[in-house]
Amino acid sequence: MLLVAFGGPEGLDEVVPFLQNVTRGRGVPRERLEEVGEHYKLFDGVSPVNAHSRALRDGIEAELRRRGSDLPVYWGNRNWHPMLEATMRQMTDDGVKRAVALVASAYSSYSSCRQYREDIDRARAAVGEDRAPTYGKVRVFYNHPCFVEPMRDRVRAALERWPEGERGGVRLVFTAHSIPSSMARASRYEAQLYEASRLVAEPFAANAWELVYQSRSGPPHVPWLEPDVCDHLERLHGAGVDDVLLVPIGFLSDHIEVMYDLDTEAAQLCGALGMRMERAATVGDDRVFVSGLVDLIEERIGNDGEAGSCERAALGCHGPSHDVCPEGCCAAPPRPTGRPSHAQRG
Repeated sequence: MLLVAFGGPEGLDEVVPFLQNVTRGRGVPRERLEEVGEHYKLFDGVSPVNAHSRALRDGIEAELRRRGSDLPVYWGNRNWHPMLEATMRQMTDDGVKRAVALVASAYSSYSSCRQYREDIDRARAAVGEDRAPTYGKVRVFYNHPCFVEPMRDRVRAALERWPEGERGGVRLVFTAHSIPSSMARASRYEAQLYEASRLVAEPFAANAWELVYQSRSGPPHVPWLEPDVCDHLERLHGAGVDDVLLVPIGFLSDHIEVMYDLDTEAAQLCGALGMRMERAATVGDDRVFVSGLVDLIEERIGNDGEAGSCERAALGCHGPSHDVCPEGCCAAPPRPTGRPSHAQRG
């Protein structure tokens, strides 16, 4: 089993090299990367992403062992150590012939699905396709109970920070990473995010909710998904909303963009506006989440004909996503040269 993640720096000296990996081929000058890197100083240059990936890897391995499986578990990143190519080389040296790949993203888009498959294919080519293991990818799980139910628990826990009589008036604002509109049109990213938000909000019928976006980057003339979370908070304030719960539905773990965009910028804005803002936790390595991911791993192996399959669980009306991406799925958009966001998903 191969866990594939974005990766993130774990010290101030790693920040600019990490950002160079993220923006490779885009012509972003070093001075801009250093400017972006200043945001990391608020967190000592440490993104929680790698710690989350370690915890997720260890949790998956422990659950597999609990079920009596000796499936070896590997982890490789797109942009920081352990790099995917090194992990693929280790798998090859260990004699692995087939792998099931789990991407650390619940949604479909070029950057959250197809690009990771390209990363795996590039790593296989670097090792030698005749030697490297073949692989099948676990389906996206935005509407799987393992993701939806723990997120409901996190919303419920955050709402309990308000007095019981005030909870029904709290506005739920779901947030996700913005992507270029051209990328969104070539995928089901928006529809999946809306469905995941709807499913998580379902038990909280008294609370109005919206889906907004954060962390856009790139040239200002290139359209990205909107509204921006801070713009939306200002509109809510103008409409008389005083209590807001931000729910980072688009993210599996806390990392720089959650910590900076929501816990820092949005929190400061709400403080200036006199609004009460709380933030729900991300799903992280929740026990139910990890158990469901192992269900999905077993399902994907079963659908390759190597083991028994489990039920293809999915909530809502969309049904389970496909196992094998069709040709043209989540196609890459034109990539203009531009500026990175302060975190670039790390």
